[in-house]
Amino acid sequence: MAFSEKLYKLRKEKGLSQEALAEKLNTSRQAISKWENGQGFPETEKLLMIGNIFEVSIDYLLKDTVEQSHENEQGYYVRGVFVTSKYIALGMSLLILATVPYIIFKHDPAIYTFLIIIIAVLGIGALMAAAVIDEGNKYKILRKETLLFDQNYHKELTARYENMKKRYAPVMILSFCIIAAGGLPFILEEKEITSGFLVPYYPYCVALMAVGAYIFIRTVAILDTYKLLVKNEEHTNRLSYKIRKKVKEKLDNF
Repeated sequence: MAFSEKLYKLRKEKGLSQEALAEKLNTSRQAISKWENGQGFPETEKLLMIGNIFEVSIDYLLKDTVEQSHENEQGYYVRGVFVTSKYIALGMSLLILATVPYIIFKHDPAIYTFLIIIIAVLGIGALMAAAVIDEGNKYKILRKETLLFDQNYHKELTARYENMKKRYAPVMILSFCIIAAGGLPFILEEKEITSGFLVPYYPYCVALMAVGAYIFIRTVAILDTYKLLVKNEEHTNRLSYKIRKKVKEKLDNF
C-alpha cells in the first residue's frame, strides 16, 4: 500500500477532514490533497507529526518492511548530526588555535593580530556553517516530536547504544586526557611551579587542547544522537518538553 493510500485510510478512520488534518499539521488542505493523490510527499517533520496524530510508526507510513525504514531513519539522523558536529568541533578547535599566533609572535602585534583574525574568522565560519546545516537538519526534530519505533527494533537500537557507549568511553577519556595535558602547563606556570620551563611548549599545548576538544565534541554529539533515539519517549515525557510544546502550539494558533 502506497503512502497516499495509507494517509487517506488513516484520515478516514480517524474521522478527520482534509481541512482538519491540515490544521493539525500546520499546512494547507491542498497539500493534504496532493499527498493523498500521490502528487507529493511530506517533509520529515510532517511525517513525524502524521505518525503521532494517527499513532503509527514512520516505518508503516514509508515502507512495508519495518526494519529497513527504521535503519534508514536512524542512519539519516546520525549522518545529519555527524556532519553538523564536524563543523562545530572544527570551529571550536580553530578558535582555540587562534591563541597560538599571540604566543609565538607576542612581540610583533602586526603579525599575531593578522593571524589571529584569519584563524578566528575561519573558526566562526565553521560554527556558522554548522548553524546553517542544523537549520535544515531533521536531527533537531528528535527533540520536538515523539518517534514511534517497533518494539523489537527499539531493543536492538538500545543494545547498539549500550555497545557504542562502551566503545566510545575510552575515546572520551582520551580526549579528556589530551585537553588536560594541554592545559596543565598553563596552570603550572601560573602557579610558578615550573619557573618558565614549559613556556616554549605553549603552542604545542594549545594544539593538544584543540585536538582534544575536536575529539570530545564529535564523540559527545554522536552519543547524544543515539541517546535521543533510544530515550526519545523519556525525553518527550518531561514536563519541560510538554510546556515548550504547549507554548509553541499556542503561539502557532495565535
